[in-house]
Amino acid sequence: MAAANCCCSRATMAGIIATPPQPSSPASLPKPAFASLHRRIRSSGFGAAAAVSGRSTVRPTRTRRSGAVGGEGETSSSGSFTTEEKEEEKVFYEGVYGPWTIDPLDVREVILYRVGLVTAASSFITAASAAFLPSDFPLAATLQQNLDLFYLLGAGGLGLSLYLIHIYVTEIKRTLQALWVLGIAGSLAAHSFLAVPAGESLVKYVVDNPNAVWFVGPTFAALTGLVFKEGLCYGKLEAGILTFVIPITLLGHLSGLMDDGVKLSLLGIWMVLFVIFAGRKFTQPIKDDIGDKSVFMFNALPDGEKKALLQQLELQKLN
Repeated sequence: MAAANCCCSRATMAGIIATPPQPSSPASLPKPAFASLHRRIRSSGFGAAAAVSGRSTVRPTRTRRSGAVGGEGETSSSGSFTTEEKEEEKVFYEGVYGPWTIDPLDVREVILYRVGLVTAASSFITAASAAFLPSDFPLAATLQQNLDLFYLLGAGGLGLSLYLIHIYVTEIKRTLQALWVLGIAGSLAAHSFLAVPAGESLVKYVVDNPNAVWFVGPTFAALTGLVFKEGLCYGKLEAGILTFVIPITLLGHLSGLMDDGVKLSLLGIWMVLFVIFAGRKFTQPIKDDIGDKSVFMFNALPDGEKKALLQQLELQKLN
């Protein structure tokens, strides 16, 4: 396959705004239109609420700074000045609207995004493994008694990732988040008004009553959207296959057209691919999950500055 605004490719960016040329350095950028954007890129990170992106394809450049710190005005016993040399290195990436760099906030958000995915995957796999364990297995009874807890943990991890996910198109991100909220609300309703009166856990009730998929389905629809985004942006085979396995498994259970053997096979495939998908996230560079940060900085500019910047970039293109 080829993270969603539809998300990370340059072709997609062209669909959002006519693609301007990529400046190669801060000095080549239009001013004053770019001044506000450049200050934000250099001095601040981008919060999760504003971020939604895909892989950045821009090339990095390195900047070094050195200087004397400490010891200024102080002398040693020999009368010479004591000086420490401090060198700081930053990598700047050339984005669509200007250079940007990764700051600690970006790193923290990406790590939390990935931790959310690992939490969702590990919780799902633990709960789903109960379907493959014999009834006399020592941990089988414990798993059966805590299925709802694992569902809650997995849904929480997914919610964290959907909050921090980087997608250029904000509407797509909000749609995935709305599906998650709808799924959580449906899960609570099904648990309170259907599962509890029946004396069952929510998960067991959904397994025994296929129509209950309507209540929890939006949560898995949000998960499907997330893995689709990852597959589309990074060409991950496991994410691409999961995009089909998840809805097919749920729809097969809902419709009753799938026997238990087929459902168990699909569930096993889902478990294996989910492990691979979550684990491989930690093999990617941090910048991949950030995307082109200059796009988010551009979107945060006032309309007047956006218009002026686009005009200047168009002039650069003509020249």
